[in-house]
Amino acid sequence: MQCEFFHTHSPFSFLENKIKLVGIICTAFLIGCILISVSSIWTARTMVTDAQKKVYVLDGNVPILVNRTTMEETLDVEAKSHVEMFHHYFFTLAPDDKYIKHTMEKAMYFIDESGLAQYNTLKERGFYSNILGTSAVFSIFCDSIKFDKPNMEFTYYGRQRIERRSNILMRELVTTGKLMQVPRTENNPHGLLIVNWRTLINKDIEQKTKSNY
Repeated sequence: MQCEFFHTHSPFSFLENKIKLVGIICTAFLIGCILISVSSIWTARTMVTDAQKKVYVLDGNVPILVNRTTMEETLDVEAKSHVEMFHHYFFTLAPDDKYIKHTMEKAMYFIDESGLAQYNTLKERGFYSNILGTSAVFSIFCDSIKFDKPNMEFTYYGRQRIERRSNILMRELVTTGKLMQVPRTENNPHGLLIVNWRTLINKDIEQKTKSNY
């Protein structure tokens, strides 16, 4: 009698293989998710780090994007821009008390108490009241700014134009002071502060009547 043996697969063995296959797929999927997550976190951290290394420098009213790692190289630009902006706010005046208050408030963010002392002295002398009474308009023009980087000292050279009803007066203005680094703020984007500010020259250089101008 010939016997035949039939080799059959157990249902449990088939199910076990299915479970193993699903386990392999899930493990691969999990590893893939972990790799994607790690890659995304790394990319995000890199982007944030790069963004933190970038700052905007105001050159006049034009923002310039520079790297924080090269701030020492851009200090000349920032220092001169800071000094010019301060003089613009402090010496650009109109016969409007609200406007004067507005520009003075902006200027004071750029300077220490030496600027406030100068403002108070001019105010006590009736300087700003005279502007309102005579409808004078003051403008400032920057000729050049010398900056001594090692000593953080500057000298500002400019001309002031004073227009009144009957004449236009041009004055030479030279001021000096030092700069110190402070935290950057919305009101002080350069992170600099003018200290020990004083006027070296402030004299008339030309005056013309309106009829001959």
